[in-house]
Amino acid sequence: MLDDFFTRALIAGIGVALVAGPLGCFVVWRRMAYFGDTLAHSSLLGLALSYLLSINATLSVFLISAIVAISLLFLQRRATLSSDSILGLLSHSALALGLVSIAFLTWIRLDLLGVLFGDILAVSRMDIAVIYGGGAAVLVSLILIWQPLFATTVNRELAEAEGVGPDRINAVFMILLALTIAIAIKVIGVLLITALLIIPAAAARRFATGPEQMAVLAAGIGVLSVVGGLYGSLEWDIPSGPSIVVATFIAFLVSLALPSAILRDRLRRNRQKAAS
Repeated sequence: MLDDFFTRALIAGIGVALVAGPLGCFVVWRRMAYFGDTLAHSSLLGLALSYLLSINATLSVFLISAIVAISLLFLQRRATLSSDSILGLLSHSALALGLVSIAFLTWIRLDLLGVLFGDILAVSRMDIAVIYGGGAAVLVSLILIWQPLFATTVNRELAEAEGVGPDRINAVFMILLALTIAIAIKVIGVLLITALLIIPAAAARRFATGPEQMAVLAAGIGVLSVVGGLYGSLEWDIPSGPSIVVATFIAFLVSLALPSAILRDRLRRNRQKAAS
C-alpha cells in the first residue's frame, strides 16, 4: 500500500494534522501565531545548514528552531524590546540568513518552491516513520505537561504561585513546537506550516466546550482538511500544500456559518426552561 505516492501523502498528512491540532490550540490560546511563523521561517536556515554540513534535515531544522525558541526566552528577559519586536527581529533575520545560505550552495539544486510550500507527494517511508515517531513523542509530552501548561496559559501568576514553574513549562512547549515544525516541514512547507497549526484550532474553538474537546476537534478538522486538500489537488491538478491550507480555511468558514457550542448550549437551556 505504501508504494502508492498518494497513499503515502495521505498517511503523512494525517500524521502531521494529528499533532498540529492539539499543539495549535495552545498557539491560539496564547496568541502565539507570530511565534509559530518565527520558528517556521527559522527552519529555512536549518534546511540550508543540513545541506552545508551534510546532516539530517529534520534534525537540523529542529536544532535551529529550538535555538531560536530559547533565544526568544533569553531576549524577553534581557532586552528592552517588546515581544512582537523580538519575534520580528528573529523571524526575518532567520529567514534572510536561510536564503543567503541557500544562495551560497551553488553546487546543490534546491527546489525552493518545494521548501517554501512543501512537497507532500514526495514523502518516503522514512519520512512517514519520522512524522509518526516524532509526532508520538510530541503528543505524549504534551499529555504529560497538559495541566501545568494550561494553568500557565490561563494565569501565569497563579501557576507560579502554585509552584508550576512557568518558564520551564514554556521552554518545553516551545521545544515541542520546534519538533512539530521539523517533522512537518516536508509536508506543508516553511510558509504554510503555521496555517495548519492555527486554522484547525480556530475552527474547533467555536464548537468545543472544554480544552480537551477543542484539541480533539482541532485534530479531526486538520485530518479532514488534509484529506480534502489532497483529493482536491489530485482532482484539479493544483499544488498539494496550498490546497491543504485552503481546505482548512474552508473548514473555518463553515465553522463561522454554523452555530457555536455556546449558542447551542443556550438554546438547549432555553428549551429545557420552556418545557418545564
